[in-house]
Amino acid sequence: MGKSKQIGNHNSDKKKNISKKWKTKRRTKDLDQIHSDMKPETAARLLRQEVDYDVTGCAQHYCLHCARYFVDMRSLKEHFRTKLHKKRLKQLREEPYTQAEAERAAGMGSYIPPKTVEVQTQPIEEEMD
Repeated sequence: MGKSKQIGNHNSDKKKNISKKWKTKRRTKDLDQIHSDMKPETAARLLRQEVDYDVTGCAQHYCLHCARYFVDMRSLKEHFRTKLHKKRLKQLREEPYTQAEAERAAGMGSYIPPKTVEVQTQPIEEEMD
């Protein structure tokens, strides 16, 4: 599979590049955005959201590391055992890239290797009904 060569479609007169639309269809949060979401005050707000009927699972079952909503607690627990979740945890162990690190890489200081951050799967709070 390569890049889409199709430029437009039959229904419109405007020439729209379809490959650009495909690239952004399944866009997820970047690692530095997830690192900022993992701060305790932000994480608490994301894990205890109000009921929102427009979001999958009414925004009650959220994976903080993958930035995904799930239908129920069972599917969230299954997600914690998947290869995609474990791969994301491994990516998040490295400290996010900063402006200071970019300046050191450009020769404005001595190189300091990135630190590792302790990342564990979020705790699960099961509701007692």
